Amino acid sequence: MVGKVLGIRELEQFSSRRSSIYVDPECEKFFELPLFIAASSNDITTKCQCWQFSPGKEPALRSFTEIQQLLQQNKKRDVKNILRENSWPINSPIRSQLWPALCAQHLTKQNIVDGFYWEMVHQVFGTTELSEKPIMLPAFVDATHCLPYHLTSTGRAVADRIVNVLGYDCPDITYSPVLYPITSLLLHFMSEEEAYLCLAGLVGSKEKTFINQTKLQHEVTWKTVMQIAKKHTKSAIAYFQRICPGQKLERVFMDWCWWILAGLPFQHLVRIMDCFFHEGIKVLYRVALVILNLFHKECQSNNEWSPDNIKNDIGNALIKFCKKIPVSPAKLLHAAFSIRGLSTQYISRIFIKTEMLLKSRSALNSGSKQLIKSRSSDNLPTSQSQVNIQMMSHTLTIREHFGLPGTTNFIKTWTDRQFLFTLWSWLPVRITMYQPVLLYTTEEHGCSLTTFYVRVEQHEPTLLMIKTCNNEVFGAYCSSRWFERNVKDDKGQRQAYFGTGETFLFSLYPERAKYPWVGIEGDRDLGHSSELFMAADSKMITIGGGEGQAIWMDENIRFGKTDGCKTFNNPPLCPSGDFEIRVLEVYGFVGV
Repeated sequence: MVGKVLGIRELEQFSSRRSSIYVDPECEKFFELPLFIAASSNDITTKCQCWQFSPGKEPALRSFTEIQQLLQQNKKRDVKNILRENSWPINSPIRSQLWPALCAQHLTKQNIVDGFYWEMVHQVFGTTELSEKPIMLPAFVDATHCLPYHLTSTGRAVADRIVNVLGYDCPDITYSPVLYPITSLLLHFMSEEEAYLCLAGLVGSKEKTFINQTKLQHEVTWKTVMQIAKKHTKSAIAYFQRICPGQKLERVFMDWCWWILAGLPFQHLVRIMDCFFHEGIKVLYRVALVILNLFHKECQSNNEWSPDNIKNDIGNALIKFCKKIPVSPAKLLHAAFSIRGLSTQYISRIFIKTEMLLKSRSALNSGSKQLIKSRSSDNLPTSQSQVNIQMMSHTLTIREHFGLPGTTNFIKTWTDRQFLFTLWSWLPVRITMYQPVLLYTTEEHGCSLTTFYVRVEQHEPTLLMIKTCNNEVFGAYCSSRWFERNVKDDKGQRQAYFGTGETFLFSLYPERAKYPWVGIEGDRDLGHSSELFMAADSKMITIGGGEGQAIWMDENIRFGKTDGCKTFNNPPLCPSGDFEIRVLEVYGFVGV
């Protein structure tokens, strides 16, 4: 039996390393179906053929040491290609090191002290001993989808404990149905503490999305998948709509993630996770599209999936189909990564547009009273926010000299409060919950683009406000970090522009106006010139592009210019077009 599951040489090497792979030497008792092979063949009780090697010569596979070196050198593209191309066996010990290393690169809490997890366990449960009584799961867990993937009762209790501790440490998680299944998967290859650290990296990732954490994100995600499917799997969508005219397509896509997590065989799921832990949720998007196309193909050639058999419940039929999926894990991933035109930027654009539409509909559907309340209080700065900005800002107070007939000149002051309330009403609702902090101002930190980057580049989002020497006040809400000017694409090239469609321009004086991204207005393909959100280098920064630059500033942060641009469909933000900067202020938000 041992020879079928793991070669003798590999078994000897693995057995000699078992104590280093597991923090808990009895970790294997968690599993009903053993991924890792015990020292004695008498301990092997596998009932699933998916654990066995196929006969024949094994392909040469890359080692963890090679991948680790690439991760240390930040060669993420090379790592991505290796993960896509190397089909490590289901019971390969490489994942006990590979998965923690992949997740660790996303950790935002660097230098987590040893024993942090067990301290958290003690805080939550009062002991580090595993209770024999059932543990109540956090509210964000979907009790109907606590997929254990062959864990024993002890293993499931460990998974319960991990998600409880994570919920305690991350109170912002309010709805995350996929978190528990991913916890179960991780426990097959590592210790409890390592699994927690992996989840902390996935949940806290800033650059990529791995796990949705709110109901809004969950809904936006499945609607994003549906929009992408309408473009990339047109035949399949048309077929489903034709045979089930009374069934809403939305109902099918609400369960899209369960096609993968609850439907696919374990060996398929593990290979998908190899790539997912590095690339993020876009891997699942691609796999979902392949599943739709394969299912559509089978519906036309296999009576089991005839229209009469599936028309009453396509969603359930898709999950049943996935359990019998007719392609290997390698072929499934090859098809997924062969889909063209599914770039990260494209997915991000669809996601942001969907999110904004949902937020708008939510505000409208809440009724006119609630809408008025939101405008007058909920979406206005707290008293502490007002104090913070009024004490810090030199851009929000404007004094004008007026000469009226029969009177002496008098000064009219536009107060901070007036500008602040207007500006706050334009911010994304989630950002208004955080306290603003002044990151950079030319009056205190000098007029240097280098200093600007040092103080600002790691913050997301940021609010730029400019007061010109003519008292014009305008600026931009910038949704991405300015550090992204250094990020390279899959070809190793720095992208000229970055950012997302949540970025917007505004003018506060003399005109008050907000100029959002043009892509929010409709589903038409607007082209590259409408997605030029932010750009920067050592000589300048730019916001908005396409037939002009909405805001451009030089390296000395002294002079700038403003034009109309396609990205925001804005007029010049000051009448003359060219301006001299009196004050530039940049704000971040504490806790975002």
